[in-house]
Amino acid sequence: MSIDPSSIPNFGGQQGPTPNGPTGPAVGVPNQELIKQLLDQMELKYAVDEEDDLLAPWEEFRTYFMFRGEGPQHVFAVRTFYERAYSVDEKPQLLEAVDEWNHLTLWPKVYTNTDDEGAVRLIGEAQMLIGMGVSIDHFAATTVSWIQASIEFNKWLGERLGLEEDGEAGADD
Repeated sequence: MSIDPSSIPNFGGQQGPTPNGPTGPAVGVPNQELIKQLLDQMELKYAVDEEDDLLAPWEEFRTYFMFRGEGPQHVFAVRTFYERAYSVDEKPQLLEAVDEWNHLTLWPKVYTNTDDEGAVRLIGEAQMLIGMGVSIDHFAATTVSWIQASIEFNKWLGERLGLEEDGEAGADD
């Protein structure tokens, strides 16, 4: 069996001119300014932290937009820190819920973090390699989807664990 090379999709290679038209979709290396534009379009408030990462705060969690590395290893990550603290005794129930979420969904992947005082918190994360460039439309759509999934996880966990709602999952005013 032979494979026609033209039938293999081009995942990230250079987009050249098509015989009858212009080049393919805009490809570039996203930056913090693009994230600010997306957050502005979504009417979400944000700030820049001491490590120069963008941060969008909600009542029950905060989401960071981080760029790390250089060249082909340049990574964009969206990391959400959920504020609710749990006891170490609650960790088995949390791990069961997190395993269920991670099995059922693509993102964010959620894990636990236990601090020195024994408080257990959840962190959600999604990452994308961007060093070789990505379609700006794909990048924007994926970032918005990750934000929405972070909000959805917070709602899902509250329902899954039978927690009372502490507030709305909208951006802080």
